[in-house]
Amino acid sequence: MIDQNYHFQSNGQQTGRLLMRGVCRYLRSCNYATIDEFAPAKGRRVDVMALGPKGELWIVECKSGRADFMSDNKWHEYLDWCDGYFWAVDLEFPVDLLPEHTGIMIADSYGAEIIRMASRRKLSAARRNVLVRKFARHAAMRLQMHIDPKL
Repeated sequence: MIDQNYHFQSNGQQTGRLLMRGVCRYLRSCNYATIDEFAPAKGRRVDVMALGPKGELWIVECKSGRADFMSDNKWHEYLDWCDGYFWAVDLEFPVDLLPEHTGIMIADSYGAEIIRMASRRKLSAARRNVLVRKFARHAAMRLQMHIDPKL
């Protein structure tokens, strides 16, 4: 979902939102449900959380450029909240900067492609249960707000 006021955002924010849209489109084509700007835990917010057809949970962080990546000091804290962690970047991004055990998606506003699969991790059953329920509630609340914005 692209912010209708994107022209008021900085170029980096606009680029990140466009990458997010392409990532969500791609993941949907792979039968994943997505939520952008999802908080898996208090004090944490990821760009995209994806729920796969077998219950797997992926986190995708969209980076508009080198400076955006270098200033992200909290990404490693998200590893305990997913089965797979990915970066989404554009074609010009220097992918050699990205940690080896993380996945890489090349994206634009229309789609994405995985060029490196994330190392497989396995969430505990208890954490998975909490996250899937939180994902479902968050998605339902967003849908309700879309249907009835004055609610």
